[in-house]
Amino acid sequence: MVAIRRHQVVIVGGGTAGISVAARLRRNGLTDIALIEPSKHHYYQPLWTVVGAGLAKASETVRPEQKVIPKGVRWIRDRATGVDPDNRSVTLAGGEAIGYEQLVMAPGLQLDFNAVPGLAESVGSNGVSSNYRYDLAPRTWEFIQRVRGGTAVFTMPAGPIKCGGAPQKIAYLAADWWRRQGLLDTTRIILVLPTPTIFSQPDWAKALDKIAADYGIEVRYESQLCEVDGDNRRAVIRDNRSGTEETITFDLLHAVPPQSAPDWLKNSPLADPASPFGYLEVNQYTLQSKRWPDVFALGDVANLPTSKTGAAIRKQAPVVVTNLLSARRNAPLTARYEGYTSCPLVTAHNRMLLAEFDYQLKPKPSFPFIDTMRPRYDMWLLKRYGLPAMYWHGMLRGLA
Repeated sequence: MVAIRRHQVVIVGGGTAGISVAARLRRNGLTDIALIEPSKHHYYQPLWTVVGAGLAKASETVRPEQKVIPKGVRWIRDRATGVDPDNRSVTLAGGEAIGYEQLVMAPGLQLDFNAVPGLAESVGSNGVSSNYRYDLAPRTWEFIQRVRGGTAVFTMPAGPIKCGGAPQKIAYLAADWWRRQGLLDTTRIILVLPTPTIFSQPDWAKALDKIAADYGIEVRYESQLCEVDGDNRRAVIRDNRSGTEETITFDLLHAVPPQSAPDWLKNSPLADPASPFGYLEVNQYTLQSKRWPDVFALGDVANLPTSKTGAAIRKQAPVVVTNLLSARRNAPLTARYEGYTSCPLVTAHNRMLLAEFDYQLKPKPSFPFIDTMRPRYDMWLLKRYGLPAMYWHGMLRGLA
């Protein structure tokens, strides 16, 4: 039998969730931690919407992965390709197996551009872009500036995605830009949503309905992008209620790709049988696997009934760490994640709503003394400058 390396805690994924958990574990005195992450770059993705609107530089959102890994954490720069929870091991692309006493799954999700015929071939040219990729967010801004009227289409796919508000935020930012350039009246804006309402939380949905109407945005509910012909600038939109399809000629198409768990996890023992997208099964309050008590999962890969956002991870990370350490002592798991998530909804170049709520869609405001259900300049400053600073200097260091 070939001996394998073993660690007290193995973390799969060096993104927001993985680094946050690693930092908190180190602050709690755990010394034998390994983190599996193949990328040499770490991204602050929430700012990509702002990059796509020309209000930030892409370079502001990236740092070397080595710089954000906590001291004392062993970085295994390889890609995980399999997990065997019965034998407590993770297989790497290089062929090695890493053993663990406890496992934290935080690999994020994958963007499935190929799930929409023609999208993968079209994105990045002919007015087709997506803020969900670092290299494409600047292209979005280029394409927005080229629009001199005509038709702009913004789409959101069916199924759980990260930052569910991002597909519509860029529509508002583009509309704001065209208004300031005197082009809004000659630009038809279509927002394609798979949902029956503009937002899951009803209070903020009312506010967003008014914002969309003010910009003259045509909202297509229970609809989705089902085909793209980039060369001819045509998009096929299906109305899922009637089953009918419409081909729209566009000047700009901002398409959010369908998303799912990484392929190697979809058929793994950790995948939730109830999730058609392969997201991982955990107790929604303790974030512990329902079948393997030495496994925890958080972030975008976890199948939780809440929005997949960095703010959700900020609340999930301390719960995972507290419960993981309790499990090491065979103590009860007392920390609970109540589904808190936050969606900073940028509505103009200097205005933002801040939606915060829990599993029951009950508002959970961080600033109860101000009205975050209306667009505010101070909330925009929080989005543009405050949250990135808190991310790099607080959250990734286990301090916020």
